[in-house]
Amino acid sequence: MQYRWSYAADQDTHQWVMKRNCAMSPRQLGCWFGSLAAVSLLLAVFFAAKGAWLVVPFTLIEIAALGVAFVWWSRHATDYERIVVGSGMLRVETSSGERLSRVEHRPAWVRVEYGGARRDPIRIVSSGKAIEVGGLVPDDRRAALAKELRGVLASHCAAGGVQS
Repeated sequence: MQYRWSYAADQDTHQWVMKRNCAMSPRQLGCWFGSLAAVSLLLAVFFAAKGAWLVVPFTLIEIAALGVAFVWWSRHATDYERIVVGSGMLRVETSSGERLSRVEHRPAWVRVEYGGARRDPIRIVSSGKAIEVGGLVPDDRRAALAKELRGVLASHCAAGGVQS
């Protein structure tokens, strides 16, 4: 699956937003699912009328399985990670399904860890607590994201962006 990674910066704020690049919105997928279910049910009724009534339960199982996949996909279609550095704060916001979490730290107290191996997450560590980010970034682009984060945090701290 492809992902979008956007970066925006102005004079005082740097922001990274990572999200899934979905080809279809949940509404479009719902319409597609509804039409697929209707066609399957029409075929099941046709074959049941011809005497093959056993097709109906299998069609219902198929529709139920597709419904479960549709619900799972639509819950995670809007997942995102947002990292904002500015105003003396580093804010990490993640949304996965129904969960939304926000964590703020001072940039001077943060370090960015990235091992560089495939599937390694980027960890933002502060006060002994680690936040994993970059799960929505392709493996080959995580190193670039970690490098950008380190550079912005270092320049932000060096420029006196930390408020006492």
